[in-house]
Amino acid sequence: MYIAIIDYGMGNLRSVQKGLESLGWQAEIVGAPEGVDQAAGVILPGVGAFADAMRNLHETGMADAIYRAVDSGKPFLGICLGQQLLFEHSEEFGRTKGLGLFPGTVRRLPPSLIVPHMGWNEIDIRQPVPLLSGVTEGSRFYFVHSYYVHPVDADVVVAETDYGIRFASVVGRGNVFGIQFHPEKSSMLGLNILNNFGKWVAKC
Repeated sequence: MYIAIIDYGMGNLRSVQKGLESLGWQAEIVGAPEGVDQAAGVILPGVGAFADAMRNLHETGMADAIYRAVDSGKPFLGICLGQQLLFEHSEEFGRTKGLGLFPGTVRRLPPSLIVPHMGWNEIDIRQPVPLLSGVTEGSRFYFVHSYYVHPVDADVVVAETDYGIRFASVVGRGNVFGIQFHPEKSSMLGLNILNNFGKWVAKC
């Protein structure tokens, strides 16, 4: 049993892997669809441009592997850009189609704010989920991003963060979740989230 960390040329992969391994979970960085197919759970991390990420996912066959993983019910977690890719479209450099697992768009933070949003910020938990077990209201996590997700369905918003505007910092429904911050850079609370994901995978 292992957790696949998708390598599509866009991620801080090793830090996520080290975080999971430090908690006792087997995590493999995979660059081919077969590695996703054989995994018990899947993480889609990422930093960089939305359009480049989607092109790489399609060219490597990873987009189809993601759909298979989601359809099979495997626990799936998107981190930072990986969360944004779960939505239908991004406004970054025009309009780019995403994976479409959640209805909604990815928007740029307003120019009135310091962009990128970089540093520690609080989350306001809207609904309790096992992924956030042990995380209390107002807990702080590390963010680095210039875009944010704007879901159509309010019921997918698990937590919000205030940065001049309120945006969804955790989303989820069924077996698919996304987080805008970096758990692998967020000290013990971030590791707690990765551990919760590992526990979820182990139960499936």
